[in-house]
Amino acid sequence: MKVSYQWLSEYVDVTGFTAEELAEKLTRSGIEVDIVEDRNKGVTNVVVGYVKTREKHPDADKLSVCTIDAGQGEDLQIVCGAKNVDAGQKVPVAMIGAVLPGGLQIKRAKLRGVESQGMICSAKELGLNDKLLPKEIQEGILVLPEDTEIGSSVLDVLAINDKVLDLDLTPNRSDCLSMLGAAYEIAAILGRSVKLPDAETAGTSAVKASDHISVKITATEQCTHYAARLIEGVRVGTSPLWIQNRLMAAGIRPINNIVDITNFVMLEYGQPLHAFDAEQLNNGHIDVRLAAAGEKLVTLDDVERTLEPHMLLVTDGTKPVAIAGVMGGANSEVTDGTSRILLESAKFAGSSVRRTSRQLGLRSEASLRFEKEANPEAVLPALNRAAALIAQYAAGQVADGIVEAVAGSHKPVSIQLAADRVNKYLGTELSLAEMGQIIERLHFTYEQAGEGALLVHVPSRRGDITRDVDLIEEVARLFGYDNIPTTLMSGVTTPGSLSKEQSIRRITRNLLTQSGLHEVITYSFTHPNQTTSLPGLYPAAKPISLAMPMSEDRSQLRTSLLPHLLDVVSYNRNRTMDDVAIFEIGKVFLTDEETLTTLPQEKLLLSIVLTGKRRQAHWAQKSEAVDFYDIKGIFDRLVSYLGVKGLTYQSASPDGFHPGRTAELVLDQKVIGRMGQLHPTVQQQRDLDDTYVLEMDFSPILEAAGDAIVYKLLPRYPSIGRDIAVVVKANVPVGLMEQSIKEVAGELLESIQVFDIYTGERLGADRKSVAIALVYRHAERTLLDEEVTELHAKVVQTLEQQYEAELRK
Repeated sequence: MKVSYQWLSEYVDVTGFTAEELAEKLTRSGIEVDIVEDRNKGVTNVVVGYVKTREKHPDADKLSVCTIDAGQGEDLQIVCGAKNVDAGQKVPVAMIGAVLPGGLQIKRAKLRGVESQGMICSAKELGLNDKLLPKEIQEGILVLPEDTEIGSSVLDVLAINDKVLDLDLTPNRSDCLSMLGAAYEIAAILGRSVKLPDAETAGTSAVKASDHISVKITATEQCTHYAARLIEGVRVGTSPLWIQNRLMAAGIRPINNIVDITNFVMLEYGQPLHAFDAEQLNNGHIDVRLAAAGEKLVTLDDVERTLEPHMLLVTDGTKPVAIAGVMGGANSEVTDGTSRILLESAKFAGSSVRRTSRQLGLRSEASLRFEKEANPEAVLPALNRAAALIAQYAAGQVADGIVEAVAGSHKPVSIQLAADRVNKYLGTELSLAEMGQIIERLHFTYEQAGEGALLVHVPSRRGDITRDVDLIEEVARLFGYDNIPTTLMSGVTTPGSLSKEQSIRRITRNLLTQSGLHEVITYSFTHPNQTTSLPGLYPAAKPISLAMPMSEDRSQLRTSLLPHLLDVVSYNRNRTMDDVAIFEIGKVFLTDEETLTTLPQEKLLLSIVLTGKRRQAHWAQKSEAVDFYDIKGIFDRLVSYLGVKGLTYQSASPDGFHPGRTAELVLDQKVIGRMGQLHPTVQQQRDLDDTYVLEMDFSPILEAAGDAIVYKLLPRYPSIGRDIAVVVKANVPVGLMEQSIKEVAGELLESIQVFDIYTGERLGADRKSVAIALVYRHAERTLLDEEVTELHAKVVQTLEQQYEAELRK
């Protein structure tokens, strides 16, 4: 919102404060001022002159010699090159010694042998913004109104000697989207009163408005108040210069007196208005309704808009004439030939206007104010103010009475404000009387509400104040944030730290990257085919489709991390990066409903993908491809570091995985994930070499992980090692054998390591040899060889009994 300092001074006394000082006070009270713009771009000594005569230059076809009365006592002779200069005009004249924007100094000169005692200026030469100038004065010299006083300063005539405060408003302060709202804010800060404009308009003709126009609201939820006045005999033309100056200071280009007055009042009250050509309305009727599907309207920008059923329209009962709160229709536009107008002022729902304007791509000063909920009690004052100005500056005759329809009324807001609650929040010691003074500065009314409390009545212009904490904020702003005493915090303070989940996720990332993996982050949205081509850990999960997807490739929520990780592998392989080791920690979204009625369940997963070579060829070694034990080793290192106990593996053959090279991860007798090689068919479909993947629910790991690393003393007593090699059936899991050994050996067994598995014709097709290294140690004494021999014999016996193992010699 651009606030003119001169315009502001008409509503509140700002004597003693510069524009920059007001900007500082506004910013300190919570309304940030981005910049204070000086409208004077360096103009001095430019006055209003009267062109008494204009003659052709004797030696130049495109130059004119003008005699100018600039109110200096003597006429001036000025050579001018503008085509539109003519006798009888009043124009801005830069005197000898004047300075124009850019540092241009006006000196006495001769042009083609004819002396020139100054310069007749165009609007651009005075530093005015071309984009904000009416079209008729964008070229040539600036012609001023006939009633402009000769010799007066152009800085005053064009209000150039002004400064504009550019307010950066937060969404809750829509009240300051008007000059009166800004005036109330400044008045509250300075402790001064507000002078309101005269908003009372009596009919200036004997015609009754209700005899010629009627109003109806069909869409009562989207429009709660619609008021209209009929004005006859208007003459559309140029608006007064002072109105044009106010509009240009606010960044709005003047168009004609009718449009300019509606824009002026909108800026003044924050209430958008619209003028219809009453002759173009069917029997002067207005019906506010929702659009029909496929209904069309050509708006004022000459674009045909296709409307949707949620869009609010102003119609004449037979055709739409405006998109409510957004833009009028070309079929009811005020033109130079318009003589009767219907002036509209209404309360449209902000949500309706916002949705319509965004969908149509139409944003305007009017829609901005409706979107942020304009003051509901400004509908009639703004309507009357505009009608009075049209009667004064467009020769209009205002018909008697206002025709309106009301579907809902504003409910006044009253809030109880307790002094102790205010002081508790702010850390102040304000008395109830001091709080009352601050409330009065805001121009709110109040009354006593028992001991130590006020009942504050909030005006409708401050729709952002609905609770006592909002009032407390107002007290703090006007009391001054700098005046609130500074106190040290008291109480127990807790140093910040990572939660257990955050810490373990960070550790996991570090360990996996140290293992040579790269972390990737893929989209949570995926293509429907991705959820079926590789089901992942939750094959029974139903697909969850997005309501408004960006594209089909991102139209469903993922149920597995693996499809996108495999896309990353393919992307790299297509760019000759065949050796890929990546991981991702991310969420998938699961539901068992065909149509969602509740939010889907979010699961945190860890996925790893390895493919290519473990190491490249070297003169001392051959290249080696990754295998199942690479991914298992990485994962074992992770769970070992995290202190997870009881994790086991069991063979599995899920869809999409190699049936003989896949294992499920089991923790507390519950399957939490799987790892293994992709099925050869899947690899072929994706044009991949042997690829090993892991996908697991990471939440059980977070729960089972130890909170801290436990350190142990180095052993003081020697260990005794024993190796054992047994022949068992090929289908006997080695993991079960290890578990049995641990149970028999008990606490004396320090470590167990499988160091060889052999299969061959000598053993038989269904047999294998397993070699295991065992280390025994006692923490408090040296073990005797006899003890270890006896314990080791029990281990061998257990293997023989449980697994039909034969000791290999």
